[in-house]
Amino acid sequence: MTSTPMATALAVPILALALSGCATFSPDGGMDAVNRATQAKAGAATTLLRTEHDRKALAEQLKPMLAQPLGADDAVRIALLNNRALQATYWELGIAEADLVQAGRLQNPAFGYQHKRGGGSTSIERSLAVNLASLLTAPLAVRMERGRFEQAQLRVTAETLKTAAETRRAYYEAVGAAQAVEYAKQVAGAADASAELAQRMRKAGNWSAFDQAREAAFHAEAMADVARASSAASAARERLTRLLGLAGTEGGYRLPERLPELPAAAPELADVEQAALRERLDVRAAAKEAEHTAASLGLTRATRFINVLELGAVREREGGEPVQRGYEVTLEIPLFDWGTARTRRAEAVYMQAVNRVAETAVNARSEAREAYFAWRTAYELARHYRDVVIPLRKQLSDETLLRYNGMLLSTFELLADAREQRVAVAAAIDALKEYWIADAGLEAALGGRPHGTAAAPVGMGDKPGEANQQNEASQPNQTNEASEPTQHNAHGAHP
Repeated sequence: MTSTPMATALAVPILALALSGCATFSPDGGMDAVNRATQAKAGAATTLLRTEHDRKALAEQLKPMLAQPLGADDAVRIALLNNRALQATYWELGIAEADLVQAGRLQNPAFGYQHKRGGGSTSIERSLAVNLASLLTAPLAVRMERGRFEQAQLRVTAETLKTAAETRRAYYEAVGAAQAVEYAKQVAGAADASAELAQRMRKAGNWSAFDQAREAAFHAEAMADVARASSAASAARERLTRLLGLAGTEGGYRLPERLPELPAAAPELADVEQAALRERLDVRAAAKEAEHTAASLGLTRATRFINVLELGAVREREGGEPVQRGYEVTLEIPLFDWGTARTRRAEAVYMQAVNRVAETAVNARSEAREAYFAWRTAYELARHYRDVVIPLRKQLSDETLLRYNGMLLSTFELLADAREQRVAVAAAIDALKEYWIADAGLEAALGGRPHGTAAAPVGMGDKPGEANQQNEASQPNQTNEASEPTQHNAHGAHP
């Protein structure tokens, strides 16, 4: 059996159409690769909320997490599931996958029909045409769109890890700010008692107007510190709430009373620059962009001269004449546009991509070094406060109280020591907060939690041993600031 021109013309597109049937949508929409990477690098899973049923199921999932004090890891889990900006980013995968599937499908054929009558005769012409150029370049177009899809996966994963790091930083900022508020309130309470003591001693003639004014000024400053700390804590909590995507009654979640304890040791991390280049997804996404641009350049060169090439089958019948069958080819003639502009543009875009890869790599190495230095410095500073400054301040406070009880120091000197202790404890809390923020920053700079660093413990402030003792030493000594002076004054023991 011999094939007709019409059958021959249709054989190629039909075969290609059959072969393109494999270009279908994946069940997970590309989210499985993002979820695996997120779990490995951020320690938390994520998912795309497709329906209102999914969102209601998530709300039920969040209830037990929000019913207890929120840990850092729980905060990250909630953000990766509930942050609306991140959910919008996840849908980029659907857009990229739709483009990939579309690239694997042929353009619809064009059917033409002409019906002409005149001079006692009727002419009927039917034609069926397909874009042969799109068929020839389809494999390369599919490879390009697959590269775009993989790049979208990297970009979405990078945005997910960025949100995780921002959530950790906001979490430690909020917990540290709340702890600072509680300490400021304790100091303000002690300052209030000291101001009352100063007023009574002034009335008794034991203090000068200068000493009373000093204590009144300290009390006023302590109240101002409470206001400033409360404002900072409210702002920090709201930043965390926005990242968690919580609203309404969900915004009443609880945070731990204290920051996590400082790890026992900060391990040395070798080759942080290489780790950043190896693990950071923005570097890999930039490299994927360069590969995609190179593939685009190849497609531009392939279609430089043949830009429009159509193959069609024609069936024509005129009057009572026999049916005529054949085919037609439509080819764009490169008379004015030889495609040089498109090729030059593709080359320029490619060189842009190459330089952006280099820029991303340079920035990644620098950011890794900067974050690692900040992390080490923050750890050493927090450890210095924990192991040196706070124990010395506690020892000095104990010695001051001992000498006061022995009537070797005045009440003014005792209160002055309490003010100095307040500054040291507040600085210790701030140093511990800065360490955990730097830890989250290092995680982001290296593209995931570095091996060997310890995550924040689940129990915050309730661990036995040295850590708890350090926390107790970090609290203000209200006995020193109020109770003891009042007791001695009542007995007339103070000179």
